[in-house]
Amino acid sequence: MPITVSIVEDNEQLRATLSKMIDRAEGFRCLSQHGSAEEALEALPRAQPNVVLMDINLPGMNGVECVRRLKQVAPEILALMLTAYEDTENIFAALAAGATGYLLKRAPRAEILEAILEVHRGGSPMTTHIARLVVQSFQKTVAAPQPAASESQALSPREQEVLDCLSHGFLYKEIADKLGVSYETVHTYIRRIYEKLQVRTRTEAVAKFLRR
Repeated sequence: MPITVSIVEDNEQLRATLSKMIDRAEGFRCLSQHGSAEEALEALPRAQPNVVLMDINLPGMNGVECVRRLKQVAPEILALMLTAYEDTENIFAALAAGATGYLLKRAPRAEILEAILEVHRGGSPMTTHIARLVVQSFQKTVAAPQPAASESQALSPREQEVLDCLSHGFLYKEIADKLGVSYETVHTYIRRIYEKLQVRTRTEAVAKFLRR
């Protein structure tokens, strides 16, 4: 089954470009396109895409508010933000609203597809800077417990290398290239890391890593 993707983007040309890119990639299918948050909120709960590419700066309701409302009515839909700039305030607001990660619009085709795949597999693509903001938010609201010593000891040296790469915002393919292993091997390492740290997302894993 292909990964189904919906696009929420007010730029018609970019929307069409993204749609063609997704449809031409093996294992992906563009399910729908929407030029506004209002239109998306009406259609997406019925369409039920696996992943939504959501622009932040939309006419009328912005993408952050759209994600917040979408997660209330269709929490199983994964939202990946699209932004022209690394605007940390808006991106962090989007993550707090329920987005899984974010992409820069200038990202290469392969990186966009990789990020969609990572989100679908349970990951959360974002840079270290955004991950640190998430950690700081945790620390403001609750005293963050230190991970048990056994947690870091349970990770093998290679798993710790992979976790370090995750904390620097590397995509799975970039980690594979850096460590000289296959993409599937990296995915196996990350699954083991999540299991050992008792987390479900990159954000949680990086949060524990940065609090060591």
